[in-house]
Amino acid sequence: MHIDPRKAALSVLAAGLMAAPAFAQDTIKIGVTQPLTGAFAASGNYVAQGAKIAEDEINAKGGVLGKKIQLVIEDNKSNPTEAVATVEKLIVRDKVPAIMGAWSSTLTLAVMPKVMEYKVPLVVETSSSGKITTAGNPYVFRIAPTSDMEAVAFTPLIDKLNIKKAAFLNTNNDFGIGSAKAYSEALKKKGVEIGVMETMDPKATDFSAQLTSIKASGADTLFVTTAVEQITLVLKQAKELQLDARIITTGGSNSPDQLIAQAGSAADGSYHVVFFPPWFPDVVKNPEAAKSYMTEWKKRGHEPGGMTEGFRGYDGIYTIAEAIKVAGKAEPAAIKDALWKVTVHGVYGDIKFTQQGPKGKESGQNVPSVYLVKIEDGKVVNPEL
Repeated sequence: MHIDPRKAALSVLAAGLMAAPAFAQDTIKIGVTQPLTGAFAASGNYVAQGAKIAEDEINAKGGVLGKKIQLVIEDNKSNPTEAVATVEKLIVRDKVPAIMGAWSSTLTLAVMPKVMEYKVPLVVETSSSGKITTAGNPYVFRIAPTSDMEAVAFTPLIDKLNIKKAAFLNTNNDFGIGSAKAYSEALKKKGVEIGVMETMDPKATDFSAQLTSIKASGADTLFVTTAVEQITLVLKQAKELQLDARIITTGGSNSPDQLIAQAGSAADGSYHVVFFPPWFPDVVKNPEAAKSYMTEWKKRGHEPGGMTEGFRGYDGIYTIAEAIKVAGKAEPAAIKDALWKVTVHGVYGDIKFTQQGPKGKESGQNVPSVYLVKIEDGKVVNPEL
């Protein structure tokens, strides 16, 4: 089901000396920081794989400004401190004029001061915390929806799903906390009773205490926000505890195909908010872009369940490449200015940026589409609501 969210530390001298050769090269480097290891590794690798598809497609078409683009991909290890280190390396050592990252909201919030310090634009492909585009960082451009956008888009379905009492189980970080806040507020406005609100550490594997509390609360619907690894475990443990509540995952990092493969029958009956439905590519705004991405993903033998994450990296790199083209040069300041002018016909929809944040320090925010799917009998279906 388609939902329209619109309804709903270098010295100045040293920097100057290094700047000249940085952009006089045969390739145009683009930095990428993703969690390739650690708690969010599955999703981060999918995003990196999608980014590489975009890199190859762009280069096969002649590159940008007569040069090939070259991705420099760094592993932030699902750790905020490591994420900051990767961004510093990409800017200082690799001289990238733009960066894509960093998947988790906590990771992205950690690197934002660094891109502002060095004045290098950051295209955010995944993170949903509202703080990212309201903090007053003019070097941030997010193509993913915020948690608030997602919750507003979901609002028309509250009555259709007949939600009367909701409980929450979310990862205890900016991603999970922001999503629970946005959804609970949207539900309250529709008269839904909010029951228990439980959290979990991003590395936790046992949720029996939280799920027992949720079961005792009598909630008819449980909203879960975390990465796919933990969602798998939550679904399995909820079945073991015979939890009757309908489970809805939010945040778009749920990979229903992967959940089917890993959770088996425990995934049946669950609903999932996604930002790209590869099972129904014809319903998206730009089906040709979606089909091109999907064809190459399958051709490369990538994990089918990763398609709902990989497209983020695909669109992110196309967005940066288009900005470089519009800028006419691969320099950070010019790319930053050009990002306000681009329109990219991507898998996310038509990517273009509106202003969010304090006047004079606005960040860029795209308004993509949001979809709700359901798992029935081991298959992803478009729910009839």
